[in-house]
Amino acid sequence: MVRHVDPEVLALVALGEPLADDADRTHLAGCAECTAEVASLRAVVAVGRSVTDADALVAPSAAVWDRIRGELQLATTPGGDPAAPGEPAPVTELEPVTELDERRARAAVRPEPGEVVAAFTAAGATAAGLIVGGAGGALWASDAFAPAAEPAVLATAALDPLPGWAASGTALVEEEPDGGRVLVVTLDGPAVAGDFREVWLIDREVQRLVSLGVLTGSDGRFTVPAGLDLSDFAIVDISEEPLDGVPAHSGDSIVRGTLGA
Repeated sequence: MVRHVDPEVLALVALGEPLADDADRTHLAGCAECTAEVASLRAVVAVGRSVTDADALVAPSAAVWDRIRGELQLATTPGGDPAAPGEPAPVTELEPVTELDERRARAAVRPEPGEVVAAFTAAGATAAGLIVGGAGGALWASDAFAPAAEPAVLATAALDPLPGWAASGTALVEEEPDGGRVLVVTLDGPAVAGDFREVWLIDREVQRLVSLGVLTGSDGRFTVPAGLDLSDFAIVDISEEPLDGVPAHSGDSIVRGTLGA
């Protein structure tokens, strides 16, 4: 049975932390499943980091709480049966509707248009159907928070070092909802000050190449030109470039790998 990288470690990778364990680094470089999981978690991280001060919650109306209590049967008669339609539902002394009940209910019932409710407490996770997993804080909700569709992974590659280099990395191609393609690359280890590293797609005969852009830091996302045949331009290459103003490949490749399904 294949031993995959621990989910919490994958969450740290998605947050930008380097892999300290050589075995995990080697496994991630060649495992499409773990690579796809990291890509999925990075999408969650991107959403979380995009929240601004302008993203304020709107308080729900009293009618929303009435619907919430009715659906979850938070208010019952002393005999334990739900109150009859049209009658007020008294709250028992043993099971009062608490602030915790309301926080749980916020995540379990979809509000009317214009009424946004949310719950992020661990105590409300069970009732809300909310799962908080690993250090990355990946979230799913049963109703109010529908999970975002994960991007389809079209191809992956392990990036191996070329002579004179000790780095390694991974690459994968994601398909976006509009049909566009994005090359996601991760290079093990942070960039050294003054480094200028460029990402390329090279044909299988290593005769033609297309530059996708400059890699800043240890990972990046690059748009694949529409119409570029990845079955032909299947080699992912990251090079060290001099600051000489020459757009051609320097010939000094750090890592390289071939995309495969």
